[in-house]
Amino acid sequence: MLRKFLNLTGVQENGNDSNMYERIETYAAEEEIMRTDNNNNKVQQKLAKDEDDIVNVKNIRDDTRKYVVACAIFASLNSVLLGYDVGVMSGAIIFIQQDLKITETQQEILVGILSIVSLLGSLAGGKTSDTIGRKWTMALACIVFQSGTAIMALAPSYQILMIGRLLAGIGIGFGIMIAPVYIAEISPSIARGSLTSFPEIFINLGILLGYISNYVFSGLPVHSNWRIMLGVGIAPSVFLGFALFIIPESPRWLVMQNRIEEARTVLLKTYDDTKEVDQRLAEIQITARIANAEKYKEKAVWLEILNPSPAIKRMLITGCGIQCFQQISGIDATVYYSPTIFKDAGIEGNTELLAATVAVGFTKTMFILVAIFLIDKLGRKPLLYISTIGMTISLFCLSFTLTFLGDQRFGIGLAILFVCSNVAFFSVGIGPICWVVSSEIFPLRLRAQASGLGAVGSRVSSGVICMSFLTLSRAITVGGTFFVFSVISALSVVFVHTCVPETKGKSLEQIEMLFQKGSELQVGGEIEMGDAECLVQRQ
Repeated sequence: MLRKFLNLTGVQENGNDSNMYERIETYAAEEEIMRTDNNNNKVQQKLAKDEDDIVNVKNIRDDTRKYVVACAIFASLNSVLLGYDVGVMSGAIIFIQQDLKITETQQEILVGILSIVSLLGSLAGGKTSDTIGRKWTMALACIVFQSGTAIMALAPSYQILMIGRLLAGIGIGFGIMIAPVYIAEISPSIARGSLTSFPEIFINLGILLGYISNYVFSGLPVHSNWRIMLGVGIAPSVFLGFALFIIPESPRWLVMQNRIEEARTVLLKTYDDTKEVDQRLAEIQITARIANAEKYKEKAVWLEILNPSPAIKRMLITGCGIQCFQQISGIDATVYYSPTIFKDAGIEGNTELLAATVAVGFTKTMFILVAIFLIDKLGRKPLLYISTIGMTISLFCLSFTLTFLGDQRFGIGLAILFVCSNVAFFSVGIGPICWVVSSEIFPLRLRAQASGLGAVGSRVSSGVICMSFLTLSRAITVGGTFFVFSVISALSVVFVHTCVPETKGKSLEQIEMLFQKGSELQVGGEIEMGDAECLVQRQ
């Protein structure tokens, strides 16, 4: 069973020539760093193209494959926390309202505030992970989240519940920002797309577990059932705490700290070929030297993000844009407020409402596996087209159903079908690929902070949608709200076409070069490394 699952990630078995893959080795590079003493203090880099070297590499050994997958799984446990919170709050809010007698506005704030406050964790996560490392930033996320969850489970009032919610949100912000970065930096290029999708798998698994928890504990007394629902969310972070003593630090972060031998040791565990390890290490060292050289000012990285070059601007538009479109098309509102949607369709009774949400969680989790199987085969962009177009159709049909077929048995069935199809199309494309792309496209010196900025966009968008859904639904009906989401989803199709390049099969350094030529973004074509002078756009 484990062997089948590992094969599903796109990391192939050892075998004969028919089971071998070809990959183009990253162009070896020579660097020249020239420092000037004038007021500009510019750091320039020049990379020369080496001759193409097409190498047949035997498939990754079984023990190497297991090690890399295990690291990706452990790092993704933080994502279970976000998913579980999303899923469990959709049902717990029903009983919190009954127990603490909170208003509709307080419900919206309680649900949406986690996404808003998580931006603090995401923003701080970039600097924190550059200082203490990727691995121990995940440990910090666990500690903060556990503290918040414990306070929520024991909260005697709405005010104390909100304090716990704020802490949990900060912990989740750290976790969702660092997991994709860590996995992208530790994964071989041949499997990076599948492995970087693991956080989205675990978000979906967390949502499903949250829905199941709602259903299982809904029969308990109102005063205690929602507390148990929330408290169970501590379990994944406990497992991650133990896992941190097993998984290694990111080799790219180790190089930036000049811990070269430790980085080489990690790379030897994730690549089979010693020659490839040496090439990867040399490549990372070049990029890290440039990144470290450019840190001649404390705020150099943020200054570059706030005043970006054309290439960095394209990266930011792509990374932050896809994060925002992932959320403003209404996926978190669909998941958080699925009982409200099904109630509007005509389902009555809390048990029946929560049972219907389990079907949504199951569908969302199953279809993420389809994405994992296809992302390194079909590529990022084709799946994004399938996902955004499918979501647009599903959202429009759901809007039509809720508006014209509500309270009919046939309409209830269609509502469940279109909610499930919406989350299925989300999971097969923009859900996981959003995190893959945003963790791939930024240069090493900006990766942590820029990825954190993208996560901020995602969380703020989610918070705004969740905190306004009930109010908007009361103003224009639930069906009208989903019509708005369908229009936004249609706009995301245009964004994918114009702003998102194909990154399948490219090293992180090659992807960085791709953005130096903006005309390549729409067609996703290959570029010649020798056409550009440097990977890092000069200031």
